[in-house]
Amino acid sequence: MMLNSDQTELDLPPTHSETESVFSDCGGGGGAHDGVLGAGTCVETRLLDAGDPVKRELQHLSREERRRRRRATAKYRTAHATRERIRVEAFNLAFAELRKLLPTLPPDKKLSKIEILRLAICYISYLNHVLDV
Repeated sequence: MMLNSDQTELDLPPTHSETESVFSDCGGGGGAHDGVLGAGTCVETRLLDAGDPVKRELQHLSREERRRRRRATAKYRTAHATRERIRVEAFNLAFAELRKLLPTLPPDKKLSKIEILRLAICYISYLNHVLDV
């Protein structure tokens, strides 16, 4: 498709419906317009409605800037915080399980994560030494 000098890519009507994949030109999506831009062409489809001024404003932004703005939304931050909380809880659970396996006096002594790791290294080294003797 050729553009005349007055026309930009943003002035063109969208070639895909919003339910189709953003990368349907790459072989996915199975939409009725697959291959409109030619075989082997992989173009990110513009899913934004040209009539909406807010969405139109976002169209000129770089991919990186759109990503930054998406990450600034409350929905994204909440989802990210939830994923991070789950990750940290799993991390802390693994440290707690490792801590239970390490002998200390007193047995319920509170240890930092680095102390747990260092004690585990020493204890494994000791057990290797006992097996070698």
